[in-house]
Amino acid sequence: MNSFPSRRNFLAAGLALPAVASASHSADSEQSQTQPPARLSSESGLHYRVLGKTGMKVTTVGYGCMITSDPTVITRAVDMGINYFDTSRNYQGGQNERMVAGALGAKRKDVFLASKCDTHTGAGILAELETSLRELNTDHLDVWHLHGLSDPAQITDELVEAQYKAKQQGKIRFVGMSTHNLPAVVDRVIEAKIEVVQAQFNFTSGKDYAPAIEKLAKAGIGLIAMKVMARAGGRPGQPRPKLPPDFATAALKWAINNPTVATTVPSMTDNDQLDQNFKAMSQRFGDGDAKLLTAQLEQIKPYFCRMCGQCTGQCPKGLPVSDMVRFVMYADGYGQFPLGRENFQRLSAEHQSVRCSDCATCAVRCPNGVHVAQQLSRAQELFA
Repeated sequence: MNSFPSRRNFLAAGLALPAVASASHSADSEQSQTQPPARLSSESGLHYRVLGKTGMKVTTVGYGCMITSDPTVITRAVDMGINYFDTSRNYQGGQNERMVAGALGAKRKDVFLASKCDTHTGAGILAELETSLRELNTDHLDVWHLHGLSDPAQITDELVEAQYKAKQQGKIRFVGMSTHNLPAVVDRVIEAKIEVVQAQFNFTSGKDYAPAIEKLAKAGIGLIAMKVMARAGGRPGQPRPKLPPDFATAALKWAINNPTVATTVPSMTDNDQLDQNFKAMSQRFGDGDAKLLTAQLEQIKPYFCRMCGQCTGQCPKGLPVSDMVRFVMYADGYGQFPLGRENFQRLSAEHQSVRCSDCATCAVRCPNGVHVAQQLSRAQELFA
Protein backbone atom coordinates (compact mmCIF):
# COMPACT_ATOMS: atom_id res chain seq x y z
CA MET A 1 0.00 0.00 0.00
CA ASN A 2 2.84 2.40 0.64
CA SER A 3 3.64 2.42 -3.05
CA PHE A 4 0.40 4.23 -3.85
CA PRO A 5 0.39 8.00 -4.44
CA SER A 6 -0.57 10.29 -1.59
CA ARG A 7 -4.13 10.67 -2.85
CA ARG A 8 -4.64 7.07 -1.75
CA ASN A 9 -3.33 7.64 1.75
CA PHE A 10 -6.82 7.26 3.21
CA LEU A 11 -6.70 3.59 2.34
CA ALA A 12 -3.24 3.10 3.78
CA ALA A 13 -4.27 4.89 6.96
CA GLY A 14 -7.35 2.75 7.28
CA LEU A 15 -5.29 -0.40 6.94
CA ALA A 16 -2.51 0.63 9.33
CA LEU A 17 -3.85 -1.43 12.18
CA PRO A 18 -2.69 -1.15 15.79
CA ALA A 19 -1.00 -4.28 17.08
CA VAL A 20 -3.41 -4.40 19.99
CA ALA A 21 -6.30 -4.83 17.57
CA SER A 22 -4.86 -7.93 16.00
CA ALA A 23 -4.02 -9.36 19.39
CA SER A 24 -7.48 -8.74 20.79
CA HIS A 25 -9.67 -9.92 17.93
CA SER A 26 -7.88 -12.70 16.11
CA ALA A 27 -9.94 -15.74 15.23
CA ASP A 28 -7.28 -17.71 17.06
CA SER A 29 -7.83 -15.83 20.32
CA GLU A 30 -7.32 -17.97 23.41
CA GLN A 31 -10.12 -16.31 25.34
CA SER A 32 -13.28 -18.28 26.10
CA GLN A 33 -15.55 -18.53 23.09
CA THR A 34 -19.30 -19.02 23.04
CA GLN A 35 -19.90 -20.89 19.82
CA PRO A 36 -23.12 -21.42 17.88
CA PRO A 37 -24.03 -25.08 17.63
CA ALA A 38 -23.21 -25.54 13.97
CA ARG A 39 -20.67 -24.83 11.23
CA LEU A 40 -17.63 -23.85 13.27
CA SER A 41 -14.98 -24.64 10.67
CA SER A 42 -13.58 -22.44 7.92
CA GLU A 43 -14.90 -24.84 5.27
CA SER A 44 -16.81 -23.46 2.28
CA GLY A 45 -15.37 -19.98 2.76
CA LEU A 46 -16.60 -19.42 6.32
CA HIS A 47 -14.29 -17.34 8.50
CA TYR A 48 -14.82 -16.30 12.12
CA ARG A 49 -13.64 -13.76 14.66
CA VAL A 50 -14.45 -13.29 18.33
CA LEU A 51 -16.69 -10.33 19.14
CA GLY A 52 -14.66 -8.56 21.80
CA LYS A 53 -14.99 -10.00 25.29
CA THR A 54 -18.41 -11.50 24.56
CA GLY A 55 -16.78 -14.76 23.45
CA MET A 56 -19.22 -14.99 20.53
CA LYS A 57 -17.50 -16.46 17.49
CA VAL A 58 -19.13 -14.68 14.55
CA THR A 59 -18.72 -14.98 10.80
CA THR A 60 -16.78 -12.01 9.41
CA VAL A 61 -19.71 -11.35 7.10
CA GLY A 62 -22.99 -11.07 8.97
CA TYR A 63 -26.38 -10.06 7.64
CA GLY A 64 -27.99 -6.63 7.93
CA CYS A 65 -31.72 -7.27 7.58
CA MET A 66 -32.83 -3.62 7.38
CA ILE A 67 -34.00 -3.54 3.76
CA THR A 68 -34.59 -7.25 3.16
CA SER A 69 -38.12 -8.08 2.05
CA ASP A 70 -37.56 -11.66 0.89
CA PRO A 71 -37.25 -13.93 3.96
CA THR A 72 -35.93 -16.83 1.88
CA VAL A 73 -32.65 -14.95 1.41
CA ILE A 74 -32.19 -14.83 5.19
CA THR A 75 -33.04 -18.52 5.51
CA ARG A 76 -30.50 -19.39 2.82
CA ALA A 77 -27.85 -17.26 4.57
CA VAL A 78 -28.30 -19.37 7.72
CA ASP A 79 -28.01 -22.56 5.68
CA MET A 80 -24.76 -21.24 4.15
CA GLY A 81 -23.33 -20.72 7.65
CA ILE A 82 -23.63 -16.96 8.25
CA ASN A 83 -24.36 -16.71 11.96
CA TYR A 84 -24.87 -13.04 12.90
CA PHE A 85 -28.14 -11.28 12.01
CA ASP A 86 -29.01 -7.66 12.74
CA THR A 87 -32.44 -6.04 12.80
CA SER A 88 -34.17 -3.22 14.71
CA ARG A 89 -37.49 -2.45 16.33
CA ASN A 90 -38.17 0.37 13.85
CA TYR A 91 -37.03 -1.19 10.56
CA GLN A 92 -39.72 -1.29 7.88
CA GLY A 93 -42.19 0.43 10.15
CA GLY A 94 -41.78 -2.23 12.81
CA GLN A 95 -42.35 -5.18 10.45
CA ASN A 96 -38.73 -6.24 9.93
CA GLU A 97 -38.40 -8.16 13.20
CA ARG A 98 -41.50 -10.19 12.38
CA MET A 99 -40.13 -11.05 8.94
CA VAL A 100 -36.76 -12.06 10.43
CA ALA A 101 -38.51 -14.31 12.94
CA GLY A 102 -40.35 -16.08 10.14
CA ALA A 103 -37.17 -16.46 8.12
CA LEU A 104 -35.18 -17.92 11.00
CA GLY A 105 -37.87 -20.18 12.41
CA ALA A 106 -36.31 -23.08 14.30
CA LYS A 107 -32.89 -21.98 13.02
CA ARG A 108 -32.91 -19.17 15.61
CA LYS A 109 -30.91 -21.46 17.90
CA ASP A 110 -28.13 -21.70 15.28
CA VAL A 111 -27.37 -17.97 15.05
CA PHE A 112 -26.61 -14.84 17.02
CA LEU A 113 -29.45 -12.32 16.81
CA ALA A 114 -29.26 -8.57 17.49
CA SER A 115 -31.87 -5.84 17.54
CA LYS A 116 -32.05 -2.19 18.55
CA CYS A 117 -34.24 0.21 20.52
CA ASP A 118 -35.09 3.82 19.67
CA THR A 119 -36.74 5.54 22.61
CA HIS A 120 -34.71 7.55 25.09
CA THR A 121 -35.96 6.50 28.51
CA GLY A 122 -35.14 3.40 30.49
CA ALA A 123 -38.79 2.37 30.77
CA GLY A 124 -39.29 3.07 27.08
CA ILE A 125 -36.50 0.83 25.85
CA LEU A 126 -37.50 -1.99 28.21
CA ALA A 127 -41.00 -1.84 26.73
CA GLU A 128 -39.48 -1.93 23.23
CA LEU A 129 -37.42 -4.96 24.22
CA GLU A 130 -40.55 -6.87 25.21
CA THR A 131 -42.04 -6.09 21.81
CA SER A 132 -38.85 -7.14 20.03
CA LEU A 133 -38.71 -10.46 21.87
CA ARG A 134 -42.34 -11.16 21.02
CA GLU A 135 -41.97 -10.18 17.35
CA LEU A 136 -38.73 -12.12 16.96
CA ASN A 137 -40.25 -15.17 18.68
CA THR A 138 -37.27 -15.56 21.01
CA ASP A 139 -36.69 -15.42 24.75
CA HIS A 140 -33.47 -13.40 24.44
CA LEU A 141 -31.35 -11.23 22.16
CA ASP A 142 -27.64 -11.96 21.86
CA VAL A 143 -26.88 -8.23 21.47
CA TRP A 144 -29.27 -5.36 22.19
CA HIS A 145 -28.24 -1.95 20.86
CA LEU A 146 -29.14 1.60 21.73
CA HIS A 147 -29.82 2.79 18.20
CA GLY A 148 -27.96 5.45 16.23
CA LEU A 149 -26.43 7.57 19.01
CA SER A 150 -23.75 10.00 17.86
CA ASP A 151 -23.56 12.33 20.86
CA PRO A 152 -22.03 11.17 24.17
CA ALA A 153 -24.82 12.91 26.07
CA GLN A 154 -27.34 10.55 24.46
CA ILE A 155 -25.73 7.53 26.13
CA THR A 156 -27.34 8.24 29.47
CA ASP A 157 -26.85 6.27 32.67
CA GLU A 158 -30.60 5.61 32.66
CA LEU A 159 -30.47 3.85 29.29
CA VAL A 160 -27.39 1.79 30.10
CA GLU A 161 -28.78 0.79 33.50
CA ALA A 162 -31.95 -0.41 31.77
CA GLN A 163 -29.86 -2.50 29.40
CA TYR A 164 -27.96 -4.09 32.26
CA LYS A 165 -31.24 -4.76 34.04
CA ALA A 166 -32.41 -6.67 30.96
CA LYS A 167 -29.11 -8.56 30.94
CA GLN A 168 -29.54 -9.56 34.59
CA GLN A 169 -33.02 -10.84 33.72
CA GLY A 170 -31.60 -13.01 30.93
CA LYS A 171 -33.48 -11.16 28.20
CA ILE A 172 -30.28 -10.02 26.51
CA ARG A 173 -26.78 -11.44 26.62
CA PHE A 174 -24.72 -8.35 25.78
CA VAL A 175 -25.18 -4.58 25.94
CA GLY A 176 -24.53 -2.69 22.71
CA MET A 177 -25.07 0.54 20.83
CA SER A 178 -24.91 1.69 17.23
CA THR A 179 -23.42 4.95 16.01
CA HIS A 180 -22.61 6.82 12.83
CA ASN A 181 -19.84 8.78 14.54
CA LEU A 182 -17.58 6.48 16.53
CA PRO A 183 -14.82 9.03 17.29
CA ALA A 184 -17.36 11.30 19.01
CA VAL A 185 -18.71 8.66 21.39
CA VAL A 186 -15.90 6.18 21.98
CA ASP A 187 -14.79 7.56 25.35
CA ARG A 188 -18.35 7.54 26.68
CA VAL A 189 -18.84 3.99 25.33
CA ILE A 190 -15.88 2.79 27.37
CA GLU A 191 -16.96 4.72 30.46
CA ALA A 192 -20.50 3.30 30.25
CA LYS A 193 -19.18 -0.27 29.91
CA ILE A 194 -20.91 -0.89 26.59
CA GLU A 195 -19.84 -4.36 25.42
CA VAL A 196 -20.47 -4.19 21.66
CA VAL A 197 -20.45 -1.26 19.23
CA GLN A 198 -21.93 -1.26 15.74
CA ALA A 199 -20.40 1.65 13.88
CA GLN A 200 -20.33 3.12 10.41
CA PHE A 201 -16.92 2.07 9.12
CA ASN A 202 -15.87 1.90 5.50
CA PHE A 203 -13.12 2.81 3.05
CA THR A 204 -13.88 6.53 3.43
CA SER A 205 -13.21 6.46 7.18
CA GLY A 206 -9.43 6.48 6.95
CA LYS A 207 -7.25 7.80 9.71
CA ASP A 208 -10.10 9.66 11.46
CA TYR A 209 -11.34 6.40 12.95
CA ALA A 210 -8.01 4.74 13.78
CA PRO A 211 -7.61 6.17 17.35
CA ALA A 212 -11.22 5.30 18.27
CA ILE A 213 -10.89 1.76 16.95
CA GLU A 214 -7.68 1.26 18.90
CA LYS A 215 -9.44 2.40 22.08
CA LEU A 216 -12.20 -0.15 21.51
CA ALA A 217 -9.68 -2.91 20.94
CA LYS A 218 -7.76 -2.10 24.12
CA ALA A 219 -11.01 -2.08 26.10
CA GLY A 220 -12.07 -5.43 24.63
CA ILE A 221 -15.24 -3.98 23.12
CA GLY A 222 -16.56 -5.91 20.13
CA LEU A 223 -16.76 -3.95 16.87
CA ILE A 224 -19.35 -4.53 14.13
CA ALA A 225 -18.95 -2.54 10.92
CA MET A 226 -22.03 -1.17 9.18
CA LYS A 227 -22.48 1.08 6.11
CA VAL A 228 -19.47 -0.78 4.73
CA MET A 229 -20.36 -0.05 1.09
CA ALA A 230 -20.38 3.76 1.51
CA ARG A 231 -23.17 4.01 -1.02
CA ALA A 232 -23.95 7.53 -2.20
CA GLY A 233 -26.09 9.08 -4.86
CA GLY A 234 -24.99 11.47 -7.56
CA ARG A 235 -26.25 14.74 -8.90
CA PRO A 236 -29.75 15.55 -7.63
CA GLY A 237 -32.45 14.37 -9.99
CA GLN A 238 -30.08 12.20 -12.00
CA PRO A 239 -30.07 8.38 -12.12
CA ARG A 240 -27.90 6.71 -9.51
CA PRO A 241 -24.34 6.27 -10.76
CA LYS A 242 -23.60 2.74 -11.96
CA LEU A 243 -21.07 1.08 -9.67
CA PRO A 244 -18.17 -1.01 -10.98
CA PRO A 245 -19.03 -4.74 -10.88
CA ASP A 246 -16.48 -5.52 -8.16
CA PHE A 247 -17.08 -2.45 -6.02
CA ALA A 248 -19.26 -4.04 -3.32
CA THR A 249 -16.84 -6.92 -2.86
CA ALA A 250 -13.85 -4.58 -2.63
CA ALA A 251 -15.59 -2.37 -0.06
CA LEU A 252 -16.59 -5.35 2.06
CA LYS A 253 -13.10 -6.85 1.89
CA TRP A 254 -11.66 -3.50 3.02
CA ALA A 255 -13.70 -3.64 6.23
CA ILE A 256 -12.97 -7.30 6.88
CA ASN A 257 -9.25 -6.66 6.31
CA ASN A 258 -9.19 -4.75 9.60
CA PRO A 259 -8.76 -7.44 12.28
CA THR A 260 -10.47 -5.26 14.88
CA VAL A 261 -13.73 -5.67 12.95
CA ALA A 262 -15.32 -8.88 14.22
CA THR A 263 -18.16 -8.91 11.72
CA THR A 264 -19.89 -6.75 9.14
CA VAL A 265 -23.62 -6.31 8.49
CA PRO A 266 -24.09 -5.42 4.82
CA SER A 267 -27.68 -5.17 3.64
CA MET A 268 -28.73 -7.94 1.27
CA THR A 269 -31.94 -8.04 -0.71
CA ASP A 270 -31.43 -11.02 -3.02
CA ASN A 271 -29.40 -14.20 -3.47
CA ASP A 272 -26.95 -12.59 -5.89
CA GLN A 273 -25.90 -10.10 -3.22
CA LEU A 274 -25.75 -12.89 -0.65
CA ASP A 275 -23.47 -14.98 -2.86
CA GLN A 276 -21.24 -12.00 -3.63
CA ASN A 277 -20.85 -11.01 0.01
CA PHE A 278 -20.32 -14.58 1.17
CA LYS A 279 -17.36 -14.97 -1.19
CA ALA A 280 -15.74 -11.83 0.23
CA MET A 281 -15.15 -13.70 3.51
CA SER A 282 -12.40 -15.79 1.96
CA GLN A 283 -10.83 -13.20 -0.37
CA ARG A 284 -7.88 -10.94 0.43
CA PHE A 285 -7.97 -7.18 -0.04
CA GLY A 286 -5.45 -6.31 -2.74
CA ASP A 287 -3.98 -3.49 -4.78
CA GLY A 288 -6.71 -3.80 -7.39
CA ASP A 289 -9.35 -3.34 -4.72
CA ALA A 290 -7.54 -0.28 -3.36
CA LYS A 291 -7.39 1.34 -6.80
CA LEU A 292 -11.08 0.68 -7.37
CA LEU A 293 -12.07 2.22 -4.03
CA THR A 294 -9.81 5.22 -4.59
CA ALA A 295 -11.57 5.93 -7.86
CA GLN A 296 -14.96 5.48 -6.20
CA LEU A 297 -14.03 7.88 -3.40
CA GLU A 298 -13.41 10.60 -5.97
CA GLN A 299 -16.87 9.95 -7.43
CA ILE A 300 -18.80 10.09 -4.16
CA LYS A 301 -16.87 12.88 -2.45
CA PRO A 302 -19.53 15.56 -3.10
CA TYR A 303 -22.35 13.37 -1.77
CA PHE A 304 -21.13 10.99 0.92
CA CYS A 305 -20.76 12.02 4.57
CA ARG A 306 -17.83 10.32 6.33
CA MET A 307 -19.32 11.19 9.72
CA CYS A 308 -16.16 12.97 10.87
CA GLY A 309 -18.23 15.34 13.04
CA GLN A 310 -16.54 18.52 11.82
CA CYS A 311 -19.85 20.07 10.74
CA THR A 312 -21.47 19.74 14.17
CA GLY A 313 -22.82 23.09 15.33
CA GLN A 314 -21.92 24.94 12.12
CA CYS A 315 -25.48 25.43 10.83
CA PRO A 316 -26.98 28.65 12.29
CA LYS A 317 -30.42 27.03 12.23
CA GLY A 318 -29.22 24.00 14.13
CA LEU A 319 -29.77 21.42 11.40
CA PRO A 320 -28.17 17.99 12.06
CA VAL A 321 -26.12 18.23 8.90
CA SER A 322 -24.47 14.81 8.83
CA ASP A 323 -27.75 13.05 9.60
CA MET A 324 -29.57 14.82 6.78
CA VAL A 325 -26.84 13.98 4.29
CA ARG A 326 -27.19 10.36 5.41
CA PHE A 327 -30.95 10.43 4.83
CA VAL A 328 -30.32 11.52 1.24
CA MET A 329 -27.82 8.67 0.93
CA TYR A 330 -30.55 6.18 1.84
CA ALA A 331 -32.75 7.49 -0.97
CA ASP A 332 -30.23 8.30 -3.70
CA GLY A 333 -27.50 5.79 -2.85
CA TYR A 334 -29.45 2.75 -1.68
CA GLY A 335 -32.70 3.42 -3.52
CA GLN A 336 -34.53 3.34 -0.18
CA PHE A 337 -36.69 6.47 -0.29
CA PRO A 338 -39.07 5.31 2.51
CA LEU A 339 -36.11 4.79 4.85
CA GLY A 340 -34.79 8.29 4.16
CA ARG A 341 -38.22 9.85 4.63
CA GLU A 342 -38.86 7.90 7.83
CA ASN A 343 -35.63 9.21 9.35
CA PHE A 344 -36.28 12.78 8.17
CA GLN A 345 -39.71 12.74 9.76
CA ARG A 346 -38.15 11.94 13.13
CA LEU A 347 -36.51 15.38 13.11
CA SER A 348 -38.16 18.11 15.14
CA ALA A 349 -40.92 20.08 13.43
CA GLU A 350 -38.65 23.13 13.59
CA HIS A 351 -35.86 21.40 11.70
CA GLN A 352 -38.25 19.89 9.17
CA SER A 353 -39.56 23.37 8.35
CA VAL A 354 -36.13 24.87 7.56
CA ARG A 355 -35.43 25.59 3.89
CA CYS A 356 -31.79 26.04 2.96
CA SER A 357 -32.83 28.11 -0.05
CA ASP A 358 -33.72 30.89 2.42
CA CYS A 359 -30.03 31.35 3.27
CA ALA A 360 -27.95 33.51 0.92
CA THR A 361 -24.88 31.35 1.58
CA CYS A 362 -24.30 28.15 3.52
CA ALA A 363 -22.27 28.53 6.71
CA VAL A 364 -21.32 24.85 6.78
CA ARG A 365 -17.96 23.86 5.29
CA CYS A 366 -17.16 20.19 4.87
CA PRO A 367 -13.41 19.40 5.07
CA ASN A 368 -14.02 16.32 2.90
CA GLY A 369 -15.71 18.11 0.03
CA VAL A 370 -19.39 17.27 0.54
CA HIS A 371 -21.66 19.79 -1.21
CA VAL A 372 -23.56 20.46 1.99
CA ALA A 373 -26.08 23.07 0.82
CA GLN A 374 -26.96 20.94 -2.19
CA GLN A 375 -27.46 17.80 -0.14
CA LEU A 376 -29.53 19.49 2.57
CA SER A 377 -31.73 21.09 -0.06
CA ARG A 378 -32.07 17.66 -1.65
CA ALA A 379 -33.29 16.25 1.69
CA GLN A 380 -35.87 19.01 2.01
CA GLU A 381 -36.99 18.50 -1.60
CA LEU A 382 -37.38 14.74 -1.16
CA PHE A 383 -38.81 14.38 2.33
CA ALA A 384 -40.36 17.61 3.62
